[in-house]
Amino acid sequence: MSSRRFLRPRPALAGAAAAICMAVAACSPKSAPPTATPLLAVETAKVTAPNSTAPVRASGPLERRREMTLSFRIPGVLTALNAEAGDRISAGQVLASLDPTGVAAAETQASVNVERARRDLARDRTLFAQGFVSRQRVDDRESALKAAQAQASAAGFDRRWARLVSPASGVVLARLAQSGEVVQPGQAVLRIADETSPLVLRANFADRDAARLVLGASATVRMESLPGQTLSGHITRIGEAAGARTGTVPVEIEIQSPGPDLRSGQIATVEINAQVEGESAQGAARVPAEAILEANGPKAYVLVLDAQSRAHRREVTFQGFDGNDALIQGLAPGSSVITAGAGFVSDGEKVKVTDPASLAATKPGSAQ
Repeated sequence: MSSRRFLRPRPALAGAAAAICMAVAACSPKSAPPTATPLLAVETAKVTAPNSTAPVRASGPLERRREMTLSFRIPGVLTALNAEAGDRISAGQVLASLDPTGVAAAETQASVNVERARRDLARDRTLFAQGFVSRQRVDDRESALKAAQAQASAAGFDRRWARLVSPASGVVLARLAQSGEVVQPGQAVLRIADETSPLVLRANFADRDAARLVLGASATVRMESLPGQTLSGHITRIGEAAGARTGTVPVEIEIQSPGPDLRSGQIATVEINAQVEGESAQGAARVPAEAILEANGPKAYVLVLDAQSRAHRREVTFQGFDGNDALIQGLAPGSSVITAGAGFVSDGEKVKVTDPASLAATKPGSAQ
């Protein structure tokens, strides 16, 4: 039998190989530490307490309460127009007039008809006394005289309306005709504003918002022409009928202490803190509808944010929707609930709030 020889590595060679392996291991790149997962960005909102107020907003034009469109009662040629837009006017001032020729002719014709009717009546009364005419003939003459006198009165009334007189002191808002034009009865010639009347904002509110408004409620008015400034006002009128096309209700807000920079026709935005009514007045708090994760009958869930920006799934009692809000019970007023992004957040997950106002208002112990 042939014998096999087993070779053992020399000690020097084994040490060199070990040194080479250690050097290779030392030169190999180290594994990078795991990167942190970015936090999910969400938006939050506060739970509104029962019987609290919620702002409603609308926009509309500023107007004087008494704004009038002036026109003539009779047709004619406009011979004088003594007012332009922006002019200050006083009560009783003549603003425009028609060519008096036609009016004077009609008044003269009416006077002639009255004189003729009187002569005819006097003659027939004499003939009736002599027995030549009947009593009915005399009655007809008396009726004809009364008709002629009425016509003369109407002609005199038309003569007074041949001049357009300002009914109040104020300012001319618009000039709607020019001298030399033939105007028709009721055609707008001038539009004026009585500056002794209050400046008001007339805005249209959604019917569900108008139902929460009350007369005398305070209002905050803002205008783009007055950046950074707010005006105070209060509700003076609430419409009794909604618009046929829009379904909105007109509301009038009187501006308190309007400045000289305000003009009729400017657009303003009003905000009113309206009383929360309906189901919320029975003890249900309000949250935005998008905060509701799921609802099954009276049971629903929301994600409540704690002071460490960690989300917690909470069960609440769901009582339905009111406009854009959900009515719930089971959360303390002031708690922060996640709205936008709630569907992607897990229970106990830490998130990043993108609305700073909600984050700043989050208080310790807000999760209930």
